[in-house]
Amino acid sequence: MKIKLIATFLLLASIVQAQENKQSYSFSLDQAISHALTNNRTAINAGRDIELAKKKKWETTAMGLPQINGSISYQNNFVIQRSVVPGEFFGGAPGTFQEVAFGVKHNASGNLSLTQLIFDGSYIVALQASKTYLEFYQNYKQKTDVEVREMIINSYGNVLLADESALILQKNKTILEKTLFETDQTYQNGLIEEENVEQLKITLASVVSNLNYVNRLKEISMKMLKLNLGMEIEDELTLTDKLDALAMSNLDLAIKSNQFNASSNINYTITQNFVTQRTLELKLEKSKALPTLSAGVNFGYNAFGNEFTFFNSGQQYFNYSNLGVNLNVPIFSSFARSARTQQAKIALEKANTDLIETEQKLKLAYQSAKSDYEYSVEQYNSSKESLKLAERIENKQQIKFREGLSTSFDFTEAQRQLYTSQQNYLQTMVDVINKKAALEKITGNK
Repeated sequence: MKIKLIATFLLLASIVQAQENKQSYSFSLDQAISHALTNNRTAINAGRDIELAKKKKWETTAMGLPQINGSISYQNNFVIQRSVVPGEFFGGAPGTFQEVAFGVKHNASGNLSLTQLIFDGSYIVALQASKTYLEFYQNYKQKTDVEVREMIINSYGNVLLADESALILQKNKTILEKTLFETDQTYQNGLIEEENVEQLKITLASVVSNLNYVNRLKEISMKMLKLNLGMEIEDELTLTDKLDALAMSNLDLAIKSNQFNASSNINYTITQNFVTQRTLELKLEKSKALPTLSAGVNFGYNAFGNEFTFFNSGQQYFNYSNLGVNLNVPIFSSFARSARTQQAKIALEKANTDLIETEQKLKLAYQSAKSDYEYSVEQYNSSKESLKLAERIENKQQIKFREGLSTSFDFTEAQRQLYTSQQNYLQTMVDVINKKAALEKITGNK
């Protein structure tokens, strides 16, 4: 019994803790986009890539700055290597040899070196490349933000679509249940045939099934939006914008007269970035034919002894220092440098061709996106009128059906036409929002 009480207490404590950790958010579409650009996990990592590129740029810059290194070494020659020399060197008989040990048991040394690159064409190009490297990730971050913005618009619209669909289906269900009840009462009184009741039951079952599906879809759509926003799925989220208001705000007929400039698209900018990189790679290969010049300074101490006395005040240390300059001049590489230069030149030509191809594809994509958007606006206006007609037809058929002037088949067909028009109207509102976002993604407008 005690174990059950403890388990129940722990379960309740975990539930309370989880509820305390929940956060509540309330977003309009613009607020959701702003939140996602800061908290979406893909956007966060894209920002980290920029920081990595900045560190990489400094790493490249530091290669041409003074480099200081220090070292300390100790060697214990517990068995000293021996050599032999002619014996006559030490007064011995000719033809004999004398063993000699060169060295002492303990060696210690300390060294401090300074090196400086004076000239290297590759380093100059590397500095330019590091700047391009950083620009690439800055452009990629901008591309990520554009994609996140479109993703949030689509996700936000899907949640609103599911909400509106659920409301309409619930309203249709309530009206159908009332109509079914009245029709069943009329049938019980023997005034109409049972077929009328059965037909309404079939329609009601379909509406209930669709309502259950939309409710499940609404939950999934909301979780997907939270994930895209960089929120925890358990957090509470309220959407303040309405679907019809968003659709109206995205009806921009002036966009038909806009001129498209491919350079405003981030994909074109990134492709230009690749051209710059290939240009620098060609420049790098050419720079490898130039000489390199560097200099260095060394300063150090050595100490020797058959006893380990390096920390004694009387230990003798021998200092040394030197200054060196190194000039390396490439002379002949069996045409390897030439082959690498030609490869870089071909890669640059390919990058320029890709840039032209990207420009043409973007122009085509703009025309397609613009056509899709204009079509979505036309469909929105058309479905709005169709919905009004379907509502009037359904209302007339309902009156006729109640008065016995219309069959259940005609009334049910009018209902189905109304339900289809309702869903089409909702979908066209979402299409207007999404197609506008897709067009803005290509044009670079927000």
